[in-house]
Parts: sequence; structure tokens; C-alpha cells
Amino acid sequence: MTHDWKAIDAAVRVEPGEKSKLKERDTVCDHLFADRDAAEAALKDCAKAINDLQDRLWAERSRSLLVVLQGIDTSGKDGTVRGVFNQCGPLGVSVTAFGKPTEEELAHDYLWRVHAAVPKKGMIGVFNRSHYEDVLVVKVRGLAPSETIEQRYAQINAFEKHLSENGVVILKFMLHISKDEQRERLQERLDRPEKNWKFNAGDLEDRKLWDEYQSAYETLLDRCSTAHAPWRVIPADKKWRRNAMIAAIVHGTLADMAPTYPRVSWKPTDFTVV
Repeated sequence: MTHDWKAIDAAVRVEPGEKSKLKERDTVCDHLFADRDAAEAALKDCAKAINDLQDRLWAERSRSLLVVLQGIDTSGKDGTVRGVFNQCGPLGVSVTAFGKPTEEELAHDYLWRVHAAVPKKGMIGVFNRSHYEDVLVVKVRGLAPSETIEQRYAQINAFEKHLSENGVVILKFMLHISKDEQRERLQERLDRPEKNWKFNAGDLEDRKLWDEYQSAYETLLDRCSTAHAPWRVIPADKKWRRNAMIAAIVHGTLADMAPTYPRVSWKPTDFTVV
């Protein structure tokens, strides 16, 4: 397969109104970016292009790009941020990691903290986890009544539609890894001293609920892949392929947005620097 971003996008997109069939989706997809060297070269090129387009987006300041990264523990959300946005300056990209809500956040509706982190015009914003935690961990762990969770799918769709109608382009990526791959990555955190700090015993408790989380993910993919904010299920067993695919889609989306530098009302020749 060629490394055409639209072809890659079509292969991983969950079409609105269709079933995601998550269990049938490959976590490797070695026909996409089959060659590692080519994938890493493409990633490098895309990262540079993303930086250039972000500069134009910032100068234009009329729209923003929101990248949502969701995935189970060890699926590579942090690695994706480092791999895809490593060329961008800190003033152009904001990354928000959503953990357990604080007491202040719990005092508001569940979307309050999320809306506050939406990137302002000219920015690329990355969510490391997101509002979808409120139909994932909250659902699997039974932290809210089922009827409350059921309401949230439509509320999230309406929230994202509001954002898209107000200049926020939304890219949502589910990082899809296999249970065997997660086991290897968790074991690596135990075996390598420099990675011990990443290990969280709670991850093992969540691993016991693998099937429940997969079911919750399938439901949100089915219910919340919309025309204004479709989901992409990214095969994430190979980190280099995951990053190359996401970078290609981010780059292609920004290129299609075609941000431009604003024209000034004066001529450079009108001024002299002394």
C-alpha cells in the first residue's frame, strides 16, 4: 500500500453509523507501512511538516486542531505525543493529561474540565485520555449509574459538534493493542529498572477487566463516531507504525485545512531597520 494518508485514514476510520467490530480489527496491520525504515522516514517528514503547518495555523488564529488519544494502559499515548509532535515548539502545542478528577472538577459537570482544555484558536491541543474516560473507566468500574452513562454518548456527540461548528477540527485516535502486547509492555516495566517508575499496580487490576474495557471501547466507537468527529482505530502493537500512521493523518488533516499567513496592510519597503 502507498503511504497516501487518505488511504491510511480509510483503513482505520470507523464510519459513522457503522459497527466498529473492534474484535475483528488487527492490532498489527503489517500491510500499512510495511517497512520500518520507510515508516520512520515518513514520520520524520510528517513531524517537520506538522510544525510548519502549525506555525501557519498560529498566524492565522481562526481555527484549532484537537487530537484525542485514547487507549488502554501501555498503548502508547505518551510515545505518540513524543513521536508525532517532537518538532513543534512548546508555544504551538498544548498537551493535557486527564487523570482522576479533582474535588473541584467533581463539583462541576464531567465536561467542565475538558472544555477548559480545548485548544484556543491557532493551537494544536492533544488530549492524553479525555472525556471518554467518563464512558470507559466510569462505566467499567461502576462509578456512575448506568442511565447516567447512557446519556453521555449523546452529550459527548453534541459537545464535539459544538466544538466543530466553532472552528475546532477534531481527530480521535484509539490506540489498539493486543492483550499479549500489553503483557509484554507491563513486564518490561518490571524488568527494566529505568522503567520501574512507569509501573502502576492498578494497571494489573484493569488488565483483569480486559474484556469489559474492550466492550466499553466498542460501544463508544459505535456510538460516538460521527461525521464531525469520526474515530480512527490505530493498530498499536508496533510503536513505529502507530506513530507513522497518526502523523500521516494529522499532517494530511492540517494540509487540508490549509492555514495561511495573514496578509499585512503595509509594504515591507515602507520601513527601514537601522
